[in-house]
Amino acid sequence: MTMPISHTPQYRRRFMNWFPLGLTYATFYMGRYNINVASSTMMDMFHLSKAEFGTIATAGFWTYACSVMFNGPLADRIGGKKAILFGALGAAALNLIIGLLFLSGWQTKLVVGMSLLYAVNCYFQSFGALSVVKVNAPWFHVRERGIFGGIFGIMISSGYFLALTVGGWILSCFPWYCVFLIPSACMLVMFVIDTYLVKNTPSEAGFANFNTGDATAHDADKHKPVDFNHLITRIFTNPVIITLAAAEFCTGFVRQGLMLWFVPFLKEVHHVMPGTGLFTVATTGVTVGGIAGGLLCGWLSDKVFHSRRPPVAFIFYIGQIIALLLLGYTRSPALAAYLIGFCCMWIFGVHGMLSGTASMDFGGEKAASTVAGVLDGVQYLASGLTGFMLGRMIDKFGWDAWVWMIVPFSLIGAALMLRLWHETPLKNPAAPPAETEPLELLPE
Repeated sequence: MTMPISHTPQYRRRFMNWFPLGLTYATFYMGRYNINVASSTMMDMFHLSKAEFGTIATAGFWTYACSVMFNGPLADRIGGKKAILFGALGAAALNLIIGLLFLSGWQTKLVVGMSLLYAVNCYFQSFGALSVVKVNAPWFHVRERGIFGGIFGIMISSGYFLALTVGGWILSCFPWYCVFLIPSACMLVMFVIDTYLVKNTPSEAGFANFNTGDATAHDADKHKPVDFNHLITRIFTNPVIITLAAAEFCTGFVRQGLMLWFVPFLKEVHHVMPGTGLFTVATTGVTVGGIAGGLLCGWLSDKVFHSRRPPVAFIFYIGQIIALLLLGYTRSPALAAYLIGFCCMWIFGVHGMLSGTASMDFGGEKAASTVAGVLDGVQYLASGLTGFMLGRMIDKFGWDAWVWMIVPFSLIGAALMLRLWHETPLKNPAAPPAETEPLELLPE
């Protein structure tokens, strides 16, 4: 029988850690997915085809993919706080530059120039998820991390709310380039807040560090920087992490296949325009569905499947298939708007569980950012394919083929989770049972 996790009331100070981190991550989304909400406006204003616009998105996604893999070990070495501050400052600067260029009337060589600027923006953006995972790994026991996966899903969903719902409102009320300028200001505000509030470990905040029960919990050198030997022997040759990475590749194609193209889909197929009531239903649904999916996924993982992540991910991959097919078949604008959020419930639940929770579990405190970088990186490799490739396919075959190009990846993801059905980081027989470990945290 598993004993409950017990913390002192003072330890609730960790709220002051993950909450500002979550808000910062949400503003990162506001400064990355603003291009999604502005997609139709940019294509109409500058006469871009879907393939040309998709090229801009692909440049960002693939830069993010390469950067997040490289920056994972870097964040493990320098610490999550420094990483989140560096990323926030850089992403704020790039969004400011893009907004000011459009303010000044920029129109020449737009695809090349915007691809370059968006790519550099995504380099800085790549520090976001890595930092959140790295900072929170020492603060949460493995049996609490399913719930944290739900919190991570809320962070993602809040970011989409800022990018899409608030972004849609900005688009309808202000000059369109403000969807770049306002996120820049928001990231700068969070930079200042994080400087004063975020602590890398419980000991930095005056608490005792504790055994988190994850993959490196019993390593004598778990607080030392990640070295090449650890990467080879514990990360890049770990069959569980490799399988999780393959699943996240599938998640990336499904997630960005929906998020990058649902705005023009609603506009062209169902005549739902940014700023309208149904558009707000769709974008708010992204947030509400993402929150519901993240919390449900985390609760099922911790309470029903005893901290096993793959069974819940399997269920949610199946949910993706059903929701996407419904979205593709409906001819009702209202139902299509509501189904966007329904799809996001299943998609974001898996994403938060694998990138936010499984990366901490199987990477451990020592390599949490590295594994998060691997999982997030392969996800964005797939995301890049949803830019130019999926855009070109939509140009050629139309919207009727859209969801049919996405659904197979959900099916593959579900099959991969069957292979990991019983996996958990606590299966190490040399480690003492997690329920016998001292979980109470006392001030030093």
